[in-house]
Amino acid sequence: MLNFRPNAPHTPAFYRAKAYCHGLNTALGIISLAAVSLTLSGCMSLPATTYAIDSQSYQAQGKSQRIKYIVLHYTAENEPESLRILTTANVSAHYLIPITDDKPIYQLVPDNQRAWHAGQGSFAGRSILNDTSIGIEIVNEGIQQQFRKAKNTDNGGYHPAEHYVEFTDIQIKKIAQLVQDLAQKYEIEPTLIIGHSDMAPSRKIDPGAKFPWERLYKEYGIGAWYEEADKQQFMTEGSFQSATVADIQQMLSDYGYDITPSDEWDRSSRNVVYAFQLHFRPQKLTGQMDLETYAILKALNKKYHPSN
Repeated sequence: MLNFRPNAPHTPAFYRAKAYCHGLNTALGIISLAAVSLTLSGCMSLPATTYAIDSQSYQAQGKSQRIKYIVLHYTAENEPESLRILTTANVSAHYLIPITDDKPIYQLVPDNQRAWHAGQGSFAGRSILNDTSIGIEIVNEGIQQQFRKAKNTDNGGYHPAEHYVEFTDIQIKKIAQLVQDLAQKYEIEPTLIIGHSDMAPSRKIDPGAKFPWERLYKEYGIGAWYEEADKQQFMTEGSFQSATVADIQQMLSDYGYDITPSDEWDRSSRNVVYAFQLHFRPQKLTGQMDLETYAILKALNKKYHPSN
């Protein structure tokens, strides 16, 4: 091979040699591609005999459902825009719940395929939830337009419940039907039916304060909820006053939230508290750990994680 020095003068001999090498390389490339093509065609020839696959005689015991979570979202858009984004942009969900009664539940991605709905975050020790979850988007604008850019300095920077948009009754009934079916089909644990805010508390606040977690639990048996008697017990026992910040952060971690115990309620920790309140105490959203929030957390862990 000729060695072309970068700083050599460009003489006629230089260009003749360069043209020669270019032609030689082109010819060699064509020959190489032909050889590769022949090799691949040889590799892809079908075997003379077709062999049976037996999927009935033996079954491994070491297996589990791939789908372990249901993650609920609101779209923060109207219905036409929600459909456009979820079908043409680099984001997707398995299902979309429209607003009105005259439209079906739309399945946009088959259950056995991966939708791009969850993003970065984790819950119950598992990250990359797109791989192991069903994503359900609900047409709902989320935060009312007049409050979207408001700085909530009077509430620690957190939206109060009155800023959120209500879901329609028909949407709630459609959600109940769909989630019941999916939870039964894939044997999903109640605590793993979560909101986007539960798995990404520093990034997301959907499905928001108006999502009816309590109603879905009490009327349809969907998701997790605490026992009121346990809550009252923990509100009166006096343990809140003696619990350290790290103790309470560990309780949040025990329930499933991605939080590292420390000695302070920093912003990321308060985001977790806000996400917890969105789910279990939406009437008073402060991002602050108080007695009632603490008692609900204790009651949930008693019910669902008694060994912690």
